[in-house]
Amino acid sequence: MTAPEHHLPRPHSVAHVAISLEGATRGFDVDLDRYYGLVGTWHEDVTLTGADTILAQESALAAAPGPGPAEGGPLLAVVDSGGRVGAWEALRNAGYWSDVLALHSESTPSRPPGRRVDELVLGADRVDLAAVFEEFGRRGVEVVRVDSGGRLIGALLRAGLLDEISLLLHPCFAGAGPDAPRWYGSDPPPAGAFRLVASESWDDGLVWLRYRH
Repeated sequence: MTAPEHHLPRPHSVAHVAISLEGATRGFDVDLDRYYGLVGTWHEDVTLTGADTILAQESALAAAPGPGPAEGGPLLAVVDSGGRVGAWEALRNAGYWSDVLALHSESTPSRPPGRRVDELVLGADRVDLAAVFEEFGRRGVEVVRVDSGGRLIGALLRAGLLDEISLLLHPCFAGAGPDAPRWYGSDPPPAGAFRLVASESWDDGLVWLRYRH
């Protein structure tokens, strides 16, 4: 008789995004104090991001005086199937995360010898996000916060791996055209209902909406 397969609990995943009224993520002034002030809501174990988000910050990271790893902070995991990220030491020392983890696929180009970063290789042509979450579960991760652009968020939605959506809605239109980045990516997310679990508004017109499956 075959023993029943045991599945470890998958971490709770939340995407926290600042958006305009048309759902754009660029082209308007984000209230960063309010945005980052809300991040502590989830006490994340892992911050999950994509290579594009990190590459957009690499020059600033290289110039910043890094205070070193944040003791007790979350792990930064970067989906980098193309092997494009190079500022791993700067990320580790940025003062926000306890350590860094590169998420690669079997097709990721060879990495430089002596590179000082832990890595997970999961997936053939691209990173297998479901396998990543399974590994997080094995490691005892309870909460993953997605801090990335629409491409990764859209992939998580299509894979059924996103449990919560947190939208900090700004009272403006960004004037974004049809090709401007939206918080869910360039393709419409799959059909499915989320329920509103919390909302909050402020006198300056900002509204915070939280939805869950």
